[in-house]
Amino acid sequence: MSMMTIQFIGLVLAVYCILYVCGKLQKSDKTYKRTRNWILIAASFGFMCYADVRFACVLLAVSLCAFVFAKYKKLWFIGVIMSIAGLCYFKYTNFFISSFGKLVGNDYGALKIILPLGISFYTFSAIGYIIDVKRGEIEPRSFEEVLTYITFFPKITSGPIQRSNDFFSQIDERKQLGVSTFVPGMEIFFFGLFKKIVLADRLSVFVNQVYDMPNTFSSFTVFLAVVAYSFQIYFDFSGYSDMAIGVGKMLGIEMPKNFNLPYLAHNVTELWKRWHITLSTWLMKYLYISLGGNRKGKFRTYLNLILTMVIGGIWHGANWTYVIWGLLHGLALAAHKAWMELTGSVKKTHSAVSNVISITLTFLFTTFCWIFFRAESLSNALAVIGRIFSFKTGVFQPFLWLFATLIIYFVCVAFAAKRSKSNPEEKPKKLNFSFVNGFYPTLDLSKFWHLVVLFVFVGCIILFAYTGGSPFIYGNY
Repeated sequence: MSMMTIQFIGLVLAVYCILYVCGKLQKSDKTYKRTRNWILIAASFGFMCYADVRFACVLLAVSLCAFVFAKYKKLWFIGVIMSIAGLCYFKYTNFFISSFGKLVGNDYGALKIILPLGISFYTFSAIGYIIDVKRGEIEPRSFEEVLTYITFFPKITSGPIQRSNDFFSQIDERKQLGVSTFVPGMEIFFFGLFKKIVLADRLSVFVNQVYDMPNTFSSFTVFLAVVAYSFQIYFDFSGYSDMAIGVGKMLGIEMPKNFNLPYLAHNVTELWKRWHITLSTWLMKYLYISLGGNRKGKFRTYLNLILTMVIGGIWHGANWTYVIWGLLHGLALAAHKAWMELTGSVKKTHSAVSNVISITLTFLFTTFCWIFFRAESLSNALAVIGRIFSFKTGVFQPFLWLFATLIIYFVCVAFAAKRSKSNPEEKPKKLNFSFVNGFYPTLDLSKFWHLVVLFVFVGCIILFAYTGGSPFIYGNY
């Protein structure tokens, strides 16, 4: 059940109406909270069962594991290991078998193992909850509350990966649904929908053509396709995140923002503070720090950065291309940290020209890494890279929608830069991209022109939507 289907919209509206009525009828806060939780749980398992009943069984097992081993704190490590083992079994068994077969020169064939929908995301939520309880940051919760947290359906397939204490602090309160939750949530949902079906999906047509036959196209066209994929995956995944955040807001749950104009990052370190923010935070809090962080000397710090990103790459998928993607980012993070310590440039101010150069170089590096992320295999990735640097002629296809997308992107960046503030009191006299905040404001629909803007925006979605049915990229992880 994709977020872009009538069935999903019907589910959201049904859950909203039921919660709204319950909020009006039930006077007791305790009764309302429990009723709300079980309604959300029922909706989440209904959502999962619609895809496959077996997926729902795996989700229930992971949630039960998190509840039991967080409650018995001395056994917390078993809960983490079991969660990781389950993820590895479903996601990586065939990868390990295939890799071992190639190593010894045999083809053992693939096992028929299902890949449960969203297992990477809700497993990380479960592990985070267990560790939070173990560290004493939160108290163990009831099974009902743990189920509500791990299975919350807007975020279950592709995040954001919400911290347990953030989620529980919200369901501990009684929040009445109404215009104040529904309208802003609807607007954010539409913003995400525009990113997905108007921008990302149209770019996917061009990207798929070139990656399927890179040697057919000219070097410049292949380069354009590589750039197009950078924007495709950004609009696709940030679009999903916006849609999930919007649905969560409609239902009274505020979810964390996941993207903040990542292609304005000056370096790789800043990139990972702007891209997939909730995953970056999770990896930092539960993996990098657990490995020792920066507490055990410089060499271990660099090694921990590299290991964290390699594991982050493997988390994305069972393919050596993801390992290389994670390794490249890990090496870049370690190199940047070493450079900063060597030069002390963190204390220096930079000119506008140096800012533009650093943003451009960071984007080009990120785009290069995306080749390995997008390619079906290592040979496909090398073919794309080789074609770009061969400078050969071939089919020349200047995909016009890419340039239209870039115009839309830069216009939005300009508005974001104008709106950004250097501090809460005053705007900077000159645009400083260090302060650009890409979190858009919602419209006040009590004002006529704001209402006109919304209707025009929805009209653009209907007019320019790509109807090819391209799935969300991160829905595969």
